[in-house]
Amino acid sequence: MVESPLPAIVTVPLPASRSRVLFAMLALCAVWGYSWIAMKIGLRHAHPFDFAAHRLVLGALLVFALAAAMGRRLTLPDYRLAAMLGFVQVAAFVLLSHYALLVAGPGKTAVLTYTMPFWMLLFASMLLGERMRGLQWLAVGAAFVGLVLIVSPWHLTSLEGSVLAVASGAVWAFAAVLSKKWPIRGADLLTLTAWQLLFGSLPLVLLSLTHEHAGPAWTGDYLMALAYSTLFATAAGWALWTYVLANAPAGMAGLNSLGVPVFAVTASWLQLGERPTPVEFAGMALIAFALVFLAWNGLRRAEATPVD
Repeated sequence: MVESPLPAIVTVPLPASRSRVLFAMLALCAVWGYSWIAMKIGLRHAHPFDFAAHRLVLGALLVFALAAAMGRRLTLPDYRLAAMLGFVQVAAFVLLSHYALLVAGPGKTAVLTYTMPFWMLLFASMLLGERMRGLQWLAVGAAFVGLVLIVSPWHLTSLEGSVLAVASGAVWAFAAVLSKKWPIRGADLLTLTAWQLLFGSLPLVLLSLTHEHAGPAWTGDYLMALAYSTLFATAAGWALWTYVLANAPAGMAGLNSLGVPVFAVTASWLQLGERPTPVEFAGMALIAFALVFLAWNGLRRAEATPVD
């Protein structure tokens, strides 16, 4: 009988902080992966600007309430960077990605936002001096090819939607790297997430109120999609993302998010019956290989690093 390798995996002596970061990365992929399904359902009943404003406002209020209930300090030592991250990493990203959905419709075009990790590698190299080494480049190349296979850009129907989606990924990556370059010292991560969402919601609320369009249909499906998007994709998702950014290299945090489209395609298959093609299966396998290799490489380096 072949002995299971699981015990050897679970007994790797990881410090608690590293274990939490790895768990947060996996949870983030699952939460944001399924959010594309919730978004597809929600956009059947509401304009993208309304849906975005609803989820961000409710998400900000929820995170503020959670921070208060946990006794966290609700103020920041500096609001300027929080405002910048809110306007760029939240508002601009959501506006561009939702407008891409408005122009081209939900589906593979939205997954183009996950060119973000490759933009993040570029910006992290330019602004933070982070460098990929050795076989890590093999993982990056495999992940890029896998993402291309999942998105299948040769089947895209809207160039404008595709450009907007890629731009949303670039904006998100740039803001994330800036948050690593100029962190807010002494800020509680949950409170920082709440303020980012609050600042980010302001332009979206204005756009929702001033842009002429039909109001949302408050159906059961819309309320369920909004509830998931508020509780998990917005509140929990951005809290996890803020935590991962604060505790992992920017390039690694960005590459980890490549797991999101894998979860999204799988969830779409299971719930909506959108079976992946063989090409998409190949893309998912390449991304899975890249993420497993990067995780293994990170664990190997962690074991070799003395722990205080």
